Amino acid sequence: MNEAETRAELIDPKLKACGWGVVEGSRIQREYNITAGKIQAGGGRSKKIIADYILVYKGVKLAVVEAKSDELEVGEGVAQAKQYAEKLKLETTYSTNGREIYSICMKTGYESIVSDYLSPEQLWEKTFGTTNSTPDKQEKNDWRLKFAEVPFEDKSGSWQLRYYQEIAVRNTIEAVTNGQQRILLTLATGTGKTAIAFQIAWKLFQTRWNINRDGNRRPRILFLADRNILADQAYNSFSAFPDDALVRIKPSEIKKRGSVPTNGSIFFTIFQTFMSGMDKDGNPAPNFGDYPSDYFDFIIIDECHRGGANDEGNWRAILNYFSPAVQLGLTATPKRKDNVDTYKYFGEPVYIYSLKEGINDGFLTPFKVKRIKTTLDDYIYTPDDEIIEGQVEEGRTYYESDFNRTIEIKAREAKRVQLFLDDANQNEKAIIFCASQEHAAVVRDLVNQFKSNKDPNYCVRVTANDGEIGETFLREFQDNEKTIPTILTTSQKLSTGVDARNVRNIVLLRPVNSMIEFKQIVGRGTRLFDGKEFFTIYDFVDAFHHFSDPEWDGEPIEPVVSEKPEQPKEPCQDCGQLPCICKLPDPNPCEICGELSCNCNKHKKVKIKLRDGKEREIQSMISTSFWSADGKPISAEAFLNNLFGELPNLFKDEMQLREIWSKPNTRKELLEKLDAAGFPKSDLQIVQQLVNMEKSDLFDVLEYVFNGNYQAMTREERVATSRATILALLDSKQREFIEFVLSKYIESGVEELDIEKLPILITSKYQSFEDAREVMGGDLAKLSTMFVEFQKHLYEQKVA
Repeated sequence: MNEAETRAELIDPKLKACGWGVVEGSRIQREYNITAGKIQAGGGRSKKIIADYILVYKGVKLAVVEAKSDELEVGEGVAQAKQYAEKLKLETTYSTNGREIYSICMKTGYESIVSDYLSPEQLWEKTFGTTNSTPDKQEKNDWRLKFAEVPFEDKSGSWQLRYYQEIAVRNTIEAVTNGQQRILLTLATGTGKTAIAFQIAWKLFQTRWNINRDGNRRPRILFLADRNILADQAYNSFSAFPDDALVRIKPSEIKKRGSVPTNGSIFFTIFQTFMSGMDKDGNPAPNFGDYPSDYFDFIIIDECHRGGANDEGNWRAILNYFSPAVQLGLTATPKRKDNVDTYKYFGEPVYIYSLKEGINDGFLTPFKVKRIKTTLDDYIYTPDDEIIEGQVEEGRTYYESDFNRTIEIKAREAKRVQLFLDDANQNEKAIIFCASQEHAAVVRDLVNQFKSNKDPNYCVRVTANDGEIGETFLREFQDNEKTIPTILTTSQKLSTGVDARNVRNIVLLRPVNSMIEFKQIVGRGTRLFDGKEFFTIYDFVDAFHHFSDPEWDGEPIEPVVSEKPEQPKEPCQDCGQLPCICKLPDPNPCEICGELSCNCNKHKKVKIKLRDGKEREIQSMISTSFWSADGKPISAEAFLNNLFGELPNLFKDEMQLREIWSKPNTRKELLEKLDAAGFPKSDLQIVQQLVNMEKSDLFDVLEYVFNGNYQAMTREERVATSRATILALLDSKQREFIEFVLSKYIESGVEELDIEKLPILITSKYQSFEDAREVMGGDLAKLSTMFVEFQKHLYEQKVA
């Protein structure tokens, strides 16, 4: 029997005999999609990981069954059974061919042939060990059952949790069941941490769990963020709760009512609101103190690595005050030296889902990096430049960390903006990260000066200083139905938590000083969107070295503590000295200037105007690199194979490709074969964009993919080298028409050389066939022959 027949006649009856689908509360999920399949070009995906059977009891996934045909040995499914169980974090998994059952315990490593599957009750007992329990264990099991009986909220069947989201919820609820007070989830940006938080709150709310564990009242849950946009996003995401259960805590509302709100179940606010406030005498008194310390049962701290768990941070006071509550930290960054306090406070994560896993599973978008260097990446003052403002230090070299903080050269910023706009698709949404709020304003204005779009709000600034208008711009940018604004400039504000799914370009115009911040910024582009096969990072500041971290989203490791403090390798960003001679920067951005190290009271910034014409001498170089999901540099060929899969070998060498490509009919046949193999022309055009060949021919793209050493030329260069040969045997009228065709080819690409395009070209050039016949001497058949013949000269191998 084949596999389908084996399932129907042998495996399904056996599962039923063991109680699956028969015992109340048990069910079988068939053909369960674990992953979505890694994103490939043209909206396609690689093969999904699909489990044949998932055994579910009391709403909890307990085991995997991998099925094979009865004609195969039972061991043929063992590797997949283990892979799927590991992916789903399940303790028990089976491989079966219908005749035999091979059982595997992922926890103990025990494996054996068994006669039956464990029944639902037996598998529950094996997983949770609930018999012969103490009263404490019995209470935990009672809560486990209560949580399991509450199904995930699926928005009337329109939404289903991804496998890793379900694991995150399950592990968090299990930690709550076991009485754990501090819980941490580490999931890459864009993987839906807010959705996970919602499902956790949903189960707590529906079961009436609270810190007293008596079920007498619904829990009071606090969602704590550090920015209003994040608190608002969460508030809107929790809309399935009753309206009277949700409360958005704002300073204006507290001031209006004269007290903090208490009439609700799920409260949303930001740290700053809780830290502000005054007593009746007008003295500073934090608003959180108006609540009893045991008021909240459960607190969710969003982006908790940003200071909430830092012993030195003001925010820690809130967490300490509400210490009786169970506290759940959400972070997108694995343990590193920068966030060790977070992990010390919450403990090891109950679940980790990395950027690497998200890309490979098809839940996050892959990316490429364009590293851009110019001849003005550092600067030494010379007297022919004009000092507009401030005092320059003669002989000092100003580095990247100095620009737009201690020194400003607008011509330099203008060059960088022009380089980005010239290279990128200006219709694609982008976020530009700048050195300060002032710098973000300068870059915004430069983008709007050089843009091709006429809309005045094409590029806008979104920083702390922009207030409500900035929030409005951000909401419009996040709206995927709107194309304006297209580009946002910012400094610190948008580095975390902003859900804008159609971001295609991330531009770094300021140094990124930590792996954590870099991961957060990259996360602005990883969210999925229809038609978004990849996104691009434009790196002007050598942030690319963060990609080479050998720990790229790997398992958390203990930070290395050395006897001597590690000495910095670059000058201090603020004082420009090595080692630093200024005080350590404040961990939180200044509310006035928005800087991590406040510039408000420092010496006035030096502003330089380059001597006349000097800005035109600035040279640049753009190099594109490709990176695996592991954060390692890979070849373009490997990146393309990851994105597209292997292209079929439809020609043996470059000469054969030239021969095929130089004739419209054989070129068309080749493209049709590629299309049939799953590589339509639209995909090849995406490759063209990936390898920066938009101005080349699709011929060059194919040759590049099959021969990585191939030196492509632009369409304009191809025409220039072929023009004399092509035109040599033509009369003046024929030359005029072919010149017209070549101009269209340069402008639009090889599609202009398709034989089906000839009538359009004729009418475009001569208005009508009658006019063309008159100009060309009455014989349009010769025109058609000439149109086909000249193309072989266009694609001839040129001898150097």
